[in-house]
Amino acid sequence: MASRDQILAALRRNAPAAVAAPDVASLGVRFADPAAQFAESVAAVGGACVRVPDLAAADAALTALPQAASATRVASVVPGVGRSTVDLAAIADPHALADLDLAILPGEFGVAENAAVWVDGRVLPHRAVFVITNHLALVIHARDLVHHMHDAYDRLAGRPRGYGLFISGPSKTADIEQVLVVGAPGARTCTVLLIEGPDYRPR
Repeated sequence: MASRDQILAALRRNAPAAVAAPDVASLGVRFADPAAQFAESVAAVGGACVRVPDLAAADAALTALPQAASATRVASVVPGVGRSTVDLAAIADPHALADLDLAILPGEFGVAENAAVWVDGRVLPHRAVFVITNHLALVIHARDLVHHMHDAYDRLAGRPRGYGLFISGPSKTADIEQVLVVGAPGARTCTVLLIEGPDYRPR
């Protein structure tokens, strides 16, 4: 028997007994008002949450933002919110987005405990858009909030593998002298437009 086979056989003989996975169904805090907790969490991670009743109000709230008022290159992937001056689908090279001022993206759901918003990669014509933009706006519905990350991963379970990500507030780092720097490697601001009426569902 080769040395490799001897080592593998020894490992198999001495492997610990199989142990059932723990039951995590009871883990995670639950909030009496997930929308209020989500808004508080967004502020805690350096973002801003604007609670609005419908899609038209979300568009008006976005338009009122200083970063939207000063933006010239805007890309919206949310019909009815924002007015695109950049057609992402017509851009072949994401380097052409280097001067993108504002991106408006749909969030599929949000997590109340930490302000994470799940963005499905299938809605992004370019994966770079959420990090290359100067300012980011995410649009989600309050009915699509979950309490904690256990709920979030339950919601994602069973899906075909693909690209997606959780976004929690603007880009930030604190690994240099423990000083928090917002907007260093990515979006300088992140605004979540939380729709609490009946008329919005991410596409």
